Amino acid sequence: MRTINFTREHMADARELALLCYREERSRVPVLPGAVELPDLTYFADNGLGVAAYEDGKMLGFLCCTEPFDHAFGSTDARGVFSPMGANAAVTQDRDKIYAAMYQHAAQKWVKAGAVSHGICLYAHEEAAQQQFFRYGFGLRCIDAIRTMEPIVCNLNEGYEMEELTGETIDTAYPLEVMLNRHFYSSPLFMNRPLASREVFCSTFTADQGRCFLTKYKGKPCAYLMISQSGETCITEIPEYLHITGAYCLPEYRGRGVFQNLLSYAVNLLKKEGYTCLGVDYESLNPAAYAFWQKYFATYTHGLVRRIDEHILQVL
Repeated sequence: MRTINFTREHMADARELALLCYREERSRVPVLPGAVELPDLTYFADNGLGVAAYEDGKMLGFLCCTEPFDHAFGSTDARGVFSPMGANAAVTQDRDKIYAAMYQHAAQKWVKAGAVSHGICLYAHEEAAQQQFFRYGFGLRCIDAIRTMEPIVCNLNEGYEMEELTGETIDTAYPLEVMLNRHFYSSPLFMNRPLASREVFCSTFTADQGRCFLTKYKGKPCAYLMISQSGETCITEIPEYLHITGAYCLPEYRGRGVFQNLLSYAVNLLKKEGYTCLGVDYESLNPAAYAFWQKYFATYTHGLVRRIDEHILQVL
């Protein structure tokens, strides 16, 4: 096996391999849509940061990434790169060894380009590949999950009112957005998530044509659910798909089925509009999110990340 720079001449082989890997994951997560448009690899071929693995003329794998960007994860000073879903793949046999060789080659280019935060999206059931990246110092950070637009079986709570907000009433959800932000600051997350002003929160909702569902108890907002067309993976390009972009329930109302009822309420409405899939992405280091979403959604990708000592840039 040899690793070489990824170029346009490798794109056809890479696309075929990426589709095979997607179908492999779909066999484990049947709710994933059958027809999905994986990323165009031209951008990745042209940025010069990708690698391919070949043996006897056959592609064994490829590993590409974005160009380096500032403020990795939106809350650090690190410069990072990211290999999204469909921008990397490897054959089943010796998958861990193939990824090991490809990353060793690619990481040299990434660090030389000034990127000290390395992120890669792997399918959730590619255990051998994930174990190899763990050995290379990566950790699990983000999760993508999906479910069909089927209601959740849960007991209805008396005294709670649910509604969908509009551009005129979205302001009602802003206090919950503030509480969500404070939650991100807490242990073990420690995420410095920028808080939008009330005006920006409301105007962004209107501009993005978002959807927001709210639960009230005795007239007081206690939970909200934000949904949009956009998400973190290429699956979000499917017209029948929607994506959760924000969710929070006040601590004193948890454990009562409040959020389950709100999610089911939203799903019922969206299903009537013809939507078939609902997705969510969340941090694995968020205990509340991890516990909830794992119950009601099927995981299909794991986002792994490694932070390299940036002082290495001074000696290379």
